[in-house]
Amino acid sequence: MTAGTVVLWRHGQTEFNAAGRLQGQSDIRLNDAGIRQANLAATALAPLEPTRIITSDLVRATKTAQALAERTGVRPTTDVRLRERSFGRWEGLTQEEIQASWPEAFVAWRHGREPEGVDAETRTECGVRVADAVNEVSDELAADDVLVVVSHGAAITVGQTILLGLEPSQWFGLTGLENCGWALMHPNPGREPAWRLSAYNLGLD
Repeated sequence: MTAGTVVLWRHGQTEFNAAGRLQGQSDIRLNDAGIRQANLAATALAPLEPTRIITSDLVRATKTAQALAERTGVRPTTDVRLRERSFGRWEGLTQEEIQASWPEAFVAWRHGREPEGVDAETRTECGVRVADAVNEVSDELAADDVLVVVSHGAAITVGQTILLGLEPSQWFGLTGLENCGWALMHPNPGREPAWRLSAYNLGLD
């Protein structure tokens, strides 16, 4: 069995997002705009009638998931595998601050290579854990079920890359979802990859 629809939904805005600071696994709450985004997006997603809601355990994701739970009665479950990619020593910094203190690692990062010496998780490591979480829960559901996955910008990007049968260290064809944007994926039975992408970066202004 496999869920017929998987919704990958990014959390609402935080003050780190608004200030352009790299969050990683720092546990930052939604700001007022993020709460509004979560409520608007949840209202739009509720008619999909989700069967299951799984979420990163970081508060910005659980608060976003709760907005949908309040409209559907479906209680979210948390999974640490859905956390944002860890950026180690860079978390809390702006790109300008990173570039000033780690110029070589910054250039590597912006060109798709892994930054060295900052204790950051690799794109592939993050993508594999996110994809594993999605596949594990999806396999418990049926073709008429809808799985909503609440996670984070980088985590969704690299997780989705894995789900599409691509290698995150080599393929960079997806832009990050906007705050509270979502993507839709469906099974691709009998063909490769196992999942297909039907909509991307949907959301409300």
